[in-house]
Amino acid sequence: MSPDKKYRYIDREKSWLTFNARVLQEAADENVPLLDRLRFLGIFSNNLDEFFRVRFAAIRRLSLSGATGEKILGGITAQQLVKDITEIVIKQQAESLKVLSVIEKQLEKENIFTVNENQLCQEHQLFVHDLFIQKVSPELVTIILNDLAEFPLLKDTAGYLAIKLVMKTDAKPKVLGLVKPKKEIRYAIIEIPKTINRIVVLPEIDGKKYIMLLDDVIRYNLNNIFNIFDYESISAHMIKITRDAQLDIDSDMSKSMLQKIATSVKERRIGEPVRFVYDTEIDKDTLKFFLNRMKIESTDSIIPGGRYHNRRDYMDFPNLGRFDLLYQQKKPLPVEGLSFEGSILSRIAIKDYLIFAPYQSFSYLIKFLREAALDPKVSSIKITLYRLAKNSQIISSLINAAKNGKRVVVQIELQARFDEASNISYAEQMQQEGIELIFGIKGLKVHSKICVIDRLEDGKNKRYGFISTGNFNESTAKVYTDVTLLTSHQQILKDVSKIFDFFDINYRLHRYKHLIVSPHYSRSKFYKLIDREIHNANAGRPAYINLKMNSLSDFEMIDKLYEASNAGVKMKLQIRGICSLIPGIKGMSENIEAISIVDNYLEHTRVFIFCNDDNPDVFISSADFMTRNLDGRVEVTCPIYQDDIKKQLIDTFEVGWKGNVKARFHSEKLDNKYRVRKENEVVFRAQHETYNYYKNQQDENLNT
Repeated sequence: MSPDKKYRYIDREKSWLTFNARVLQEAADENVPLLDRLRFLGIFSNNLDEFFRVRFAAIRRLSLSGATGEKILGGITAQQLVKDITEIVIKQQAESLKVLSVIEKQLEKENIFTVNENQLCQEHQLFVHDLFIQKVSPELVTIILNDLAEFPLLKDTAGYLAIKLVMKTDAKPKVLGLVKPKKEIRYAIIEIPKTINRIVVLPEIDGKKYIMLLDDVIRYNLNNIFNIFDYESISAHMIKITRDAQLDIDSDMSKSMLQKIATSVKERRIGEPVRFVYDTEIDKDTLKFFLNRMKIESTDSIIPGGRYHNRRDYMDFPNLGRFDLLYQQKKPLPVEGLSFEGSILSRIAIKDYLIFAPYQSFSYLIKFLREAALDPKVSSIKITLYRLAKNSQIISSLINAAKNGKRVVVQIELQARFDEASNISYAEQMQQEGIELIFGIKGLKVHSKICVIDRLEDGKNKRYGFISTGNFNESTAKVYTDVTLLTSHQQILKDVSKIFDFFDINYRLHRYKHLIVSPHYSRSKFYKLIDREIHNANAGRPAYINLKMNSLSDFEMIDKLYEASNAGVKMKLQIRGICSLIPGIKGMSENIEAISIVDNYLEHTRVFIFCNDDNPDVFISSADFMTRNLDGRVEVTCPIYQDDIKKQLIDTFEVGWKGNVKARFHSEKLDNKYRVRKENEVVFRAQHETYNYYKNQQDENLNT
């Protein structure tokens, strides 16, 4: 491939769709336990929903504006990209249906059967009828559409059954042989309720387990719903609409940020439709009726699908007591030197500790905050929050601290995509408890993951805190890989305190001696680190860069990495998701290799390692190498100074790099080619070996 400017980058949307194809690969992989394959199918569907609500919606807005967007899209027009995305998604949807069909057949071999409304035995018929009468029917919203002046607003990503009723007629043709009178057709819509688990478990029969989708429970009971109509036939086909998720925040100075975001979230429900998915078995006249009434015209937004949509619900597929069909959950390991019994602050006062969740327990962070909440010497706690668990122990700990007279300052990001409503609710709860809230900076999302506490020791203030690559969320910490540094390094924590000062008075620019902070310093600092490697390579000294992150899409940063490659700097990139860099191209990126690991856990850790003439500089970060992270958000990258933690991060990067089971290569072909094991090479599954790495460390410490 020519390193011509036009061919220097992979489009980020296509790269993201390639990542989602890797998720679909996991669903198709027969080495993955069956019920986990369904979970991956659910993740694939959920990812696609969010992609259309955010990324596709943005590209579509650009295409409709008349602008080509070639400069920001890396050489492709927005209009062409919309078409390309639609084509890719249609193929992926078709592939996902094939995968689901294979999984269902294999589940049948395990005596687990999925049945529809036409396959019920008598016992199940009675069960489904009673379930409908007692639980489903009271929750249904059913609307007859023909005579409505305005079509009802369909909720974003909710599932609906489009109903067609062909009415009976007693009229006869006046003259034999003439066309019969046209039969009246009525259309209706039923919203599939979210208050009831969509996967309905039916009674077990002769050791066989049966499940049925809620959609089919409704289909089975259509006559109960429409028995007041004299119809001769009735049909129900699923449809789904996805809306543009952009928030339009008004500039009314009389409203608080909390009020503005709350209003915007409510208005999101009427966002422009960006995708309409329908069952390909639907009658043409029914499809035409719905498209016309919903005023959906763009063929790029119309996606044919199967009988069922919203397969994201498979993420919560019941285990049915078949734990043998699920990945074995490994118990989080303890961190050597930390205890849930004694004081965690007293341990951190002596040395830093690294927590690598979910391999190690996230609960140490909860322990840290609970101890700080009770400690009479602690005067204040400051923390940034982005995404929180449903019943957040973090929030509970902070409220407890406030009740104990501590000053608690929380920067909560109200614009965390799709978590706005939850964060608004938590913000209101914290306000009521006297917690000081900061709602960010105009034009900047706060994506950093930091916490600092002030503690009075011997008449002086001493700081303790933690800096993380991931959200302070107990739920996602079970499935997202992230590292958190617990530290009492006073200079680092002084920088953390400066960031909170910046939140409070953001027209004042601070200088940071240790942390690398976006949006003011990250790009320039990373350039300097790369330039140092280029200088060392040119001088014949050791030079390499190892980067682990979620996404790499900033064109200027990619150009800088290409420059380093051409200077002879060896690079290993572990990029889980978007990778717009094209590795392995002679004269452009021949010294760069890039892989993606998709496995049971979601790779979310950001670790940056720079050779520095064989005296490595190691950093953890909340930032990816995306333009928004470098220039449009508040992000924190933290240096690691302690040798044992440096070694852990370097070791675990290499463990990930050696993976030969779940690792795929990034390439310009977007083909998700697996890294193939060499002859006589042992199976090396990176996530399993990372767990073993920490388990072996624990065993060694026990034996010494």
